[in-house]
Amino acid sequence: MKALISAVLGAVFLAGCTTVDSEVHPIPGSITYGGQPRTKLTKSPPGSVIKNSFYNSSGTKVLETYVLQPDRTLKLTRREVIPDFPL
Repeated sequence: MKALISAVLGAVFLAGCTTVDSEVHPIPGSITYGGQPRTKLTKSPPGSVIKNSFYNSSGTKVLETYVLQPDRTLKLTRREVIPDFPL
């Protein structure tokens, strides 16, 4: 009986260890939506953090964080949607 319970608990814990796609994808309004920007950020050192804020199609404020890569491309690392009326 103990072996059965430990096997079931082990299966439950392993099921919780699945990988999740944690990559943030660009949406309309993002700097990288439709590809990388044409201009290269030549004065900023690689690893610099760039912040972008805009309103999405439903009028909700969106804050995004990018990191400048060594090849001068921007990587979207975080997106936060700010509701109009916080709960």
